[in-house]
Amino acid sequence: MSELKKVFEGIAYQPQEETYYDDGREIELLHFIYSHPHLDDMRGNPRRVLDAIDEFGKTRKYLMNIGEYKSKTVTDLIRQEKPQIMVELGGYVGYSAIAFGAALKDVGGKSYYSLEMNPEFAAVVTMLIDLSGLSDIVKVVIGPSSDSLERLFTEGILKHIDLLFLDHSKPAYTTDLKLCEELGLVSTGSIYAADNVVKPGNPPYLNQFIEGWEPSGVPVSHYLSPSLLLPSG
Repeated sequence: MSELKKVFEGIAYQPQEETYYDDGREIELLHFIYSHPHLDDMRGNPRRVLDAIDEFGKTRKYLMNIGEYKSKTVTDLIRQEKPQIMVELGGYVGYSAIAFGAALKDVGGKSYYSLEMNPEFAAVVTMLIDLSGLSDIVKVVIGPSSDSLERLFTEGILKHIDLLFLDHSKPAYTTDLKLCEELGLVSTGSIYAADNVVKPGNPPYLNQFIEGWEPSGVPVSHYLSPSLLLPSG
């Protein structure tokens, strides 16, 4: 039994349906939160906003979030490593941006960039980030991840990534990592955390690092412990 399963003693999200995202549930989540009887308690309180997202996922409809148990693995890493600049590829409804952005702020980090291709999802992230009181540190960037990375680099906004969280299109994991390396955004000491790598799996990503991918000849620090190769669910 995995460590995640050992510590899971709470209520699971609703079952995952055949169509489990981009069917209106993301906007439904916003209505759920902004009509919640404890809305005022959520203002400026990331934990309360995360609790409300979890409540929706447990009582209404499944949400493809990293969730409260897997997110703790990454927030513990943030507290341990104290990165200054974080980037996530794939924002969905903002769960990871809220959890990790709050942890980054707590350790004195400077900026958290949430890159999301879907403009509706990005709007949800932006609204929930604002509700959480994290707009000063979390910036939402809309567009394909590779285009956004190149634009942020070209404009001089993003010069280095201390911790990169991958949770977007699985085929893009390796191509976006290669782009980051080519742009010099990652280097020795950069840390990667990736969701859905063990299950459902992402063999190209695993093979790339297990085999020691070093396209520039400079090794890039990478955590390969099971706790940072996160399964789905």
